[in-house]
Formats: sequence, structure tokens, C-alpha cells
Amino acid sequence: MAKKVDKNPNEMSFLDHLEELRWHLIRSTLAIVIIGCVAFVFSGFVFDTIIFGPSQMDFPTYRFFCRAATFIGIESDFCADKLPFTIQSRTMGGQFSADIWTAIWVGFVVGFPYVLYELWRFISPGLHPNERKHSRGFISVASILFFMGVLFGYYVVAPLSINFLGTYQVSEIVLNEFDLSSYISTVRTSVIACGILFELPIIIYFLTKVGLVTPEILKKYRKIALVIVLILSAVITPPDVTSQIIVAVPVLILYQVSIQISKIVLKRQAKKEMKIKGQGLKKT
Repeated sequence: MAKKVDKNPNEMSFLDHLEELRWHLIRSTLAIVIIGCVAFVFSGFVFDTIIFGPSQMDFPTYRFFCRAATFIGIESDFCADKLPFTIQSRTMGGQFSADIWTAIWVGFVVGFPYVLYELWRFISPGLHPNERKHSRGFISVASILFFMGVLFGYYVVAPLSINFLGTYQVSEIVLNEFDLSSYISTVRTSVIACGILFELPIIIYFLTKVGLVTPEILKKYRKIALVIVLILSAVITPPDVTSQIIVAVPVLILYQVSIQISKIVLKRQAKKEMKIKGQGLKKT
């Protein structure tokens, strides 16, 4: 019986790489589907506690802002008993469809570390041993940043958006009766967008590694980055200045951290080049 021989990544053909990628994608998809099935079984908890949590005035974010407003001595909509809107489904399959897609998105969020693991398994064979060593904590750091972004989106961006849009009225004649899909979309966009935004240091790390970004470039275009951050903040938050600033501040902090990460990467690369040159001089 012939033994299966592991292929050297450097000797694999383009089709072999595609086959390898296909299996990584299949395993990632299966993980998302399995977690999604669990979320679908516990859909009551997912919707009542998590999805609809920001629509209730006992949500921790509202209680915090209410206490802050009371401490300062001002009146605030965060101290209201109930948000003045209702959530409804206008189509026959609306609730079932929302349940399915929400379960899939929960599967993606919860299974994000495993998806990163499969991605890392695909790209790591193409790295040098020293690069793999320095990038060993990639999955942990990227997962932590993603979940920090998810929590920020869920506890800050989503409730601020829901409170602002749910209480906004052009006239008392018009009632706020939101469709289920619209409400879920607001929560999902806030959570996923912030999760991706918080991956900025990881993105800058790899862009610096391949030579596309340097600390000088990041500093030079800092003002442009500020404008982009404010635009992104305006997209994922309600159109009020306070919410945009709340979102922009942590992203700008991450941008500053990314500059420091870029510096560290370049210093390591410079040391590595000096070491290689020193070894070459010794041989000669």
C-alpha cells in the first residue's frame, strides 16, 4: 500500500494550492454552520437576550448614561422607561429568514478564531521559520482585537444608534414601527463593522511586513486617516456628533498603536538584515 507523501508547499502547483484552500474554506464553513445550528436551537436566548437587548431601557449602556446624566444634573432620554418604537415582521417568512441568517452571523462571530486558524494554516507554510516564530500569536491577538470590537459595537455603537433612531421623529403623526430585518441589520452592522475596524493593527502589521506601509507614510497621511475614520464613524453610527466621536476615538487610538507596531516591525527587519550581513562578512 503506497504511503501518502506530504507535499512541500514550495513545490505545490497552482491547482494544488486551490485544492488546499478549498479544504480550509470547507472546514471554516462547517465550523460556522455547526455553531450556527447551536445558535438556531437557542434562538430564544439569542433574540430575547442578545439581539433585542439594546431595545430595552434596562440595557447596561442606557443605565450607565442615565446615571451619568443624573450625576451631572441633566435630563436624558436614556432614563426613559421604554423606547418609543415597535419591531414587527411584514413578510410571511420574515421571522424564519431572520432566525436563519442571525444564526449564521452568530456562527461567524463565535467561530472567528477558528476561521483565522484555518487561514493561518493555509498561509503559514509559505513563511520562513523565523517569520512563523514572530507571528505565533497572530490568532490570539487578532481574535482578542475582533472580540473587543464586537463588544464595543454591541455595548456602545448599537445602543446609541438604536436609541437615536428609535426616538427620532419628524412629526408625532409618524410612528416608529421598524421591520425586524431593519433592526437586526442595525445591530449586525454595528457589531461586525467595529470588529473589523479593531483589526487595524493586524492589517498594518502585515502591510508593513510586505513593504507597503511605513511609519512615515502613516504619519504623513494621519489627517487623511482622521477624515476616513470620521466618515466610517458616520456610516456605522447615527448622525450625531457625540456618537461619531465615541466611535472615532478608539479607532484613532488603534491607528496610533499601528504606527508603533509598524516601527517595531521595521526595527526587527533591520536587525535581521544586519545579522545576515554580519554572517556574510564572517564567511568572507
